[in-house]
Amino acid sequence: MAKKVAVIGAGASGLTAIKCCLDEGLQPTCFERSEDIGGLWRFQEHDIGGQASIYKSLTINTSKEMMSYSDFLIPEEYPNYMHHSKVMEYFRMYANHFDLLRHICFKACVCSIRKRPDFLITGQWDVVTEQYGKQESAIFDAILVCTGHHIDPYFPLDLFPGVKKFKGKIMHSREYKHSENFRDQRILVIGLGNSGADIAVDLSHVTKQIFLSTRTGTWVVNRVSDDGYPLDVVHFTRFKNLLRHMLPRALVNLWGEKKLNMRFNHENYGLKPQHRFLSRYPIAADDLPNAIIAGRVLMKPNVKEFTERGVIFEDGSREENIDVAIFATGYNYAFPFIEEGVIKTRDNQIPLYKFVFSPHLEKPTLAIIGLLQPLGAIMPISELQARWATRIFKAAQEKGVVEQFGNGLRMESHGERRIKGLLKLPSEDEMMADITEKIKYNEKRYVPSQHISLQVQYVDHMDELASLSGVKPSLLSLFLMDPKLAWEVFFGPCSPAQFRLTGPGKWEGARNAILTQRERIVKATKTRGLQTCVGTSLPSAPCFLIKVLGCFALFAIMVAYL
Repeated sequence: MAKKVAVIGAGASGLTAIKCCLDEGLQPTCFERSEDIGGLWRFQEHDIGGQASIYKSLTINTSKEMMSYSDFLIPEEYPNYMHHSKVMEYFRMYANHFDLLRHICFKACVCSIRKRPDFLITGQWDVVTEQYGKQESAIFDAILVCTGHHIDPYFPLDLFPGVKKFKGKIMHSREYKHSENFRDQRILVIGLGNSGADIAVDLSHVTKQIFLSTRTGTWVVNRVSDDGYPLDVVHFTRFKNLLRHMLPRALVNLWGEKKLNMRFNHENYGLKPQHRFLSRYPIAADDLPNAIIAGRVLMKPNVKEFTERGVIFEDGSREENIDVAIFATGYNYAFPFIEEGVIKTRDNQIPLYKFVFSPHLEKPTLAIIGLLQPLGAIMPISELQARWATRIFKAAQEKGVVEQFGNGLRMESHGERRIKGLLKLPSEDEMMADITEKIKYNEKRYVPSQHISLQVQYVDHMDELASLSGVKPSLLSLFLMDPKLAWEVFFGPCSPAQFRLTGPGKWEGARNAILTQRERIVKATKTRGLQTCVGTSLPSAPCFLIKVLGCFALFAIMVAYL
């Protein structure tokens, strides 16, 4: 009989979690508290407590080739950077293609998840849900928590003296929906993350003036990168990731800062941060420098104090007649429905092995999906997390699988045991050591921030998760057996289809998806055909430098992967 898995949330992570359960022969039941799929990406006219929220103009800052699920491509005619409505269309296609909707219970709120009395033996859970005012309890063999971390707003009003006497409107960025509601007003936006910058620019077209306050400043990247390709397509490659590891950090910082300042000098625009390029994630805010140079947005330092009708900044300057203060200060994360002690917190951190499993849980039958902050798309990472977690669930439910190897193959890799194709987590001490190592690495590399413990590098983390599930492509084998594909896998974007080339869940369309990805990228922008003038075409043969670089890269692969 198929093991029953409760999936909490039907957003980007929840949808792929349902599919991964089905792929492994598990029986998923998804509980979604709203009336539709999509989670964060489903726009609603009004902010609803307990649900993620976005604004009308939101466009995603990761490109379609890098954010798609690995075995279901986004249509080639879709724009490379999609409006949230297009993201929702893609989710509906995905859900319909894999027949996921029949496994979702809508308007079902999860009240509690508690261990069964015989948990030490069965690993089972009691799940209490409420739907249409009626509570029900059910037993599940495993849990996938896919609620994300954009629900509970971080609203640090106590850090701003005088805020209680401010007579203007105070709101969190999650409440923002339309710019028209703020026409001809003077607005203060506090916080220079992606949301703060986007909202400030969006409002600047209709308001009298926008003041954008930041404590630290930031580096600003453009979605459109070299030769007009998307930023992540150009820079999230295995080759550039290898260079990033091999080159001195100071050199990469110098290169990155010089490249960004070539577009606009961050110091002259009041954006230059107190940290180096690699010490904190940049923001994708293409239109922010345009708004600053046009005077629609004025950059300001941190707020020192609120007055009745205005604010005083830390540099002594002040602005009066502020109508609205919008706090774009991010979110907290918590799981109040999970039994206390199951997910242990430490110094406002939730230590999870590979950001998925609690090392303290006696049976690995509960996994957190999507609780991390990558420099890149969350969807393919959540998918790899769910692929790994569902295989762990499957192994955990097999009676005696650890002891009974038979003639099966046993391998030791990264502290993980593979038994007859099924997986088992390492010991609690090994998992805690891995968690501690990652926390120390982030604390050393990045400047302090609210979510510093959740930050991961896209290519590195994707490969780490893929190795755990046995789906990481072997570059050496590819270069020997399929050089054309190997070249694109190494030098091209590290797109999700790479993790369907081999191992469990192999997809026959993966090779073609990788080799044609550049065509799909251009398809969305080259909507007007052009006639090329005779004699003006550029030579297509790569220059000598590229050839030398390629030989160096091939040698580096062999050294790194042998």
